[in-house]
Amino acid sequence: MKYLIKTLTAVATGALLVACEKPTPAGNGLTETQKKMAAVVENYVPNVVYATYKALADESDKLYQALDAASQKGVKSLTQGDLDAICTTFLNARKYWEQSEAFLYGPATTFGIDPHIDTWPLDVEALATALSNSDQMAMLKGEDGIAYAGAKLGQELLGFHGIEFILFREGKNRTVAALQGKESDKAFTKYNVTGEQELVYATAVAGDLRDNCYRLYASWNPDAGKKYTDRMEEIEAETQINGKIYGANMLGAAKLGSSFETWEEVLSTILTGGCSNICAEVADVKMGNAHSGEDVNYIESPYSEKSFQDFIDNILSIQYTLYGGRDVSSPAANSILTLLKDLGYADASAIQSRMDAAIKALKDCQAKGAFVKIYADSSVQSAMDAVSALDEQLNKAASWIVKQ
Repeated sequence: MKYLIKTLTAVATGALLVACEKPTPAGNGLTETQKKMAAVVENYVPNVVYATYKALADESDKLYQALDAASQKGVKSLTQGDLDAICTTFLNARKYWEQSEAFLYGPATTFGIDPHIDTWPLDVEALATALSNSDQMAMLKGEDGIAYAGAKLGQELLGFHGIEFILFREGKNRTVAALQGKESDKAFTKYNVTGEQELVYATAVAGDLRDNCYRLYASWNPDAGKKYTDRMEEIEAETQINGKIYGANMLGAAKLGSSFETWEEVLSTILTGGCSNICAEVADVKMGNAHSGEDVNYIESPYSEKSFQDFIDNILSIQYTLYGGRDVSSPAANSILTLLKDLGYADASAIQSRMDAAIKALKDCQAKGAFVKIYADSSVQSAMDAVSALDEQLNKAASWIVKQ
């Protein structure tokens, strides 16, 4: 479950600072600094946001298609190679989702997609009840199984973590032998749930996941393409916020009709409502809840034991945002980090060093073991501190940039 109060507060604060301290020149004129800001955003939106969401949409579709094929084939005919391939596809889709969390503002929040597809912990007891209900299983297997899953199961049984439970246990891919037998988790003790039923459930949930990932892409990119928009029309999913596709709204900043009055406001949203927000969640919630003892069951990705990889990907989503591109080793010419340096921001190098330190600290934790096993270790506190230090630098940069 995501905690977005900080996002809304930060965005509102950034907008207020912009409105009070640095109004846009009269008419449609922009200062030279604002033109540079516009160029940065015009690079960021397609090369980071669109690119990530398209990859997520396509990989989630592959996951649905693979699970549907496995369910149609039948668990008795499934090979370990089939199952391993599905697990790999799941992890690929998961990676793109976690690498999108530096831009949860906009459609992911407005349409409630974030909690719908990424709530944890999974309610395993409720899942056991659901999978043992023959009427419910019939609905999940039926022609409208995807729609039934999305509307009726509830977010504690939807999204990545329900599928993760079916595909992984104790950090390893499920074995075909395990899936061909009776579900052995202790929550299922009094039920006779089979792998066939688990695949039916996973397929319906994967279809709902795919639809929500399509929605993210179509809600950001006005040129997303027929494959994605046709599916949105088919399921009657809204893709506009206040009459606009979000990417077009952001790229139209400082123009009539955009919700962003200035380019400073856009950059403030990216830095605080996006990057800072996920920093705070990683440090204070994703790691902090378990490490502090507040909720030792609040473990993201416990079945695949990929929690630390999730956290690293979250920080990479910040890196891609600041660098202006995915999987690049240095900031692009039209990137936020390059802009900060060009404008003479004294702490631009501190952002880079804090980001590098956060990734290193998380990788150090990862080398020690799975988060579900070492959440109380002192290295986790060190990683939390490193991520919080990055968060501090991001907020300082946001406060500075709206005054330029």
